[in-house]
Amino acid sequence: MSATPIETRMSVETYPTSGTRRVRRWLGAFWERPLTRAIARAILTIYVVITLTFLIVRLMPGNPVDIFINQLIAEQGISYAEAADQASGLFNLDLKAPLHEQYADFLGRLVRGDLGASFLSAGTPVVSIIAATLPWTLFTVGTGLLLSFVIGIGLGLVAAYRRGSRLSTFLSTVGSIVSSLPDYLVALLIVVFLGTQLRLLPIAQMRGASSPGIDPGFTLAYLGDVLFHAFLPILVFFLTGIGHWILGMKSAAMATLEEDHVNAARARGLRDGRIGTAYVGRNAVLPLVAQFALEAGRVMGGAIFVETILVYPGIGLRLIGAVNQRDYPVMQGIVLIVTAAVVIANLLSDILYSKLDPRIGRAGGAAG
Repeated sequence: MSATPIETRMSVETYPTSGTRRVRRWLGAFWERPLTRAIARAILTIYVVITLTFLIVRLMPGNPVDIFINQLIAEQGISYAEAADQASGLFNLDLKAPLHEQYADFLGRLVRGDLGASFLSAGTPVVSIIAATLPWTLFTVGTGLLLSFVIGIGLGLVAAYRRGSRLSTFLSTVGSIVSSLPDYLVALLIVVFLGTQLRLLPIAQMRGASSPGIDPGFTLAYLGDVLFHAFLPILVFFLTGIGHWILGMKSAAMATLEEDHVNAARARGLRDGRIGTAYVGRNAVLPLVAQFALEAGRVMGGAIFVETILVYPGIGLRLIGAVNQRDYPVMQGIVLIVTAAVVIANLLSDILYSKLDPRIGRAGGAAG
């Protein structure tokens, strides 16, 4: 007996095809993976931040046209009408368009990878501005963070082995102090005391990325000059990061020293140096390696204030200039890059930590 059309339709609706069931099962399994949820949270965080940035920059008092007109009047002493004529020829934007239209245009450009062009730099693409300033920030942040990690790990291991001694107490005290100081405060202290009061550092000469008249290239003169100008930002990132690694490594190493495999190695008569490197140091440093990515994101955000204080031409100093001039596309582009760096660093930290410690992944970490 053949089924009626109504029975056939009910059967299809009640019992989906095997292909549909497979797709639903695959999507469900895919979403259950912690890594998938972590990536979704990261994308949502970036979207929320760039949306808030879009709204906040347009709620700030003044706009790029008004600021440019006032600047022309103050510098050239011309009338408002003449300044407005010059501004109309320079700015190709409609700030009076409805906010939702500006937002839709912004998202449409962003999806295509177009961050727009600067209002005040003769239409220079924001991507070009970021490409010109971001390497300097990555250089100082990366160098300072790497040096603080390597040296801090070594000092933390020494403090753990010499626990209870004056050296261990001194290292722990210094680590606690410097880790509690924000980046911008350390930069201010260096400028005020080492530069102004004691005159130990030529602060004025160290501003910028390189000295005038130095030809860029892979020469000792140019590389030495670049390091000379980058010394202060690197020093700030080094000082504010080393305390964290000293305290973290000391705590992890002291916990590892009490484990059974370390006691067994001592019972076999292995040297302290061998135990410290192969048994204690290697196991204690694993969680800190995962934290390295997280710390990189934090330092990247702090570079905005450090570069402004030290007048170093990185992405942070360029952002402050864009804020003062209400250069909306540059502000939005730089905030997007910094936010993405911090969010991705957090995601990589979770993934790396779950890989180093499988218990985290089984408990629902990001790696899944």
